[in-house]
Amino acid sequence: MNEKIKLFKLSQNIQHYRKLKNLSQNELAEKFSISREHLAKLETAKRKISLGLLFKLCDVLGISEKDLFEFN
Repeated sequence: MNEKIKLFKLSQNIQHYRKLKNLSQNELAEKFSISREHLAKLETAKRKISLGLLFKLCDVLGISEKDLFEFN
C-alpha cells in the first residue's frame, strides 16, 4: 500500500472516530487545540498529521494509535 493510500485511509479513520464520539469538527478541533480548517485538512488527507498531534488526537478520542492505523 503506497503512502497516499495510507494517508487517505488514516484521514478516513480520523473522521470515523470523530463521528463515533458525536463530535463536530469545531468541537474536536477545540479539544485538539487546532483550527477547524486544520482538522478538515487532516480528515481529507490534504495535510499530514504530526506524531505529536496523532498521540493527542488518540487521547482526546479515547482510542489507541493502533485503532487509527487499522485499514479495512
